[in-house]
Amino acid sequence: MSVLALVACGGGTIPIETGAPTPIPPATIQKSPEATEFTRPEIKGLRFLALGDSYTIGQSVTASGRWPVQLVRMMREAEVSLLDPEIIAQTGWTTADLSAAIDQVDIEGTFGIVSLLIGVNNQFRGLEIEEYQREFAVILRSAVRLAGGDASHVIVISIPDWGVTPFAQGLDRTNIAQQIDLFNSVNKMEATRAGSRYVDVTGISRQASTQSTLVAGDGLHPSEEMYSRWVDVVLPVALEIAAAAARK
Repeated sequence: MSVLALVACGGGTIPIETGAPTPIPPATIQKSPEATEFTRPEIKGLRFLALGDSYTIGQSVTASGRWPVQLVRMMREAEVSLLDPEIIAQTGWTTADLSAAIDQVDIEGTFGIVSLLIGVNNQFRGLEIEEYQREFAVILRSAVRLAGGDASHVIVISIPDWGVTPFAQGLDRTNIAQQIDLFNSVNKMEATRAGSRYVDVTGISRQASTQSTLVAGDGLHPSEEMYSRWVDVVLPVALEIAAAAARK
């Protein structure tokens, strides 16, 4: 799997940061040990770009357990020629951080599928919903551009509810859920307005309140099993996009 840029995979620190926006380090292209070559536009197959934060890089799970990687595996089992995912994501990123990174990274060509999952750190830091809406709309326009101008090839994914995890013990879980729902109402509205696809994984994330196997060892992020449940609902949408791309 080739990972495009800015992936923070280390450490035992709590992966949602507070305070000032995360500095954007110089962009790099990383290559996992199992990959044979970097993804390039001239290689045959549908390209897949995943934009986001810790949920997209799969903080606290193995690289093979990340949901974009699991999605590619399932797509290939369905005999769809999908290249290894290219990922622009980092733990702790807000919409401002992701937007800056997209501008910084030199991305060649366009993609058959682009996913976008961002906003939990805006909510966690208490940033304004109006700011989130403005910045999310900018990122979504970039995602559409990277999808070759076809908004229907962009999948917006809802923000999971971290309030059900052990990390949130002692916090106001009801208030967290209400805030998550508010942020999701914004990203769903923007996706609908743009003509993009929308997949809701928030309800699935809340299953972790009674199923401990759905939370990773850090007590906060989704486990590989949780990500596989996300893929179950993303897969039909991604297959529709792939079928549409094949007809062009």
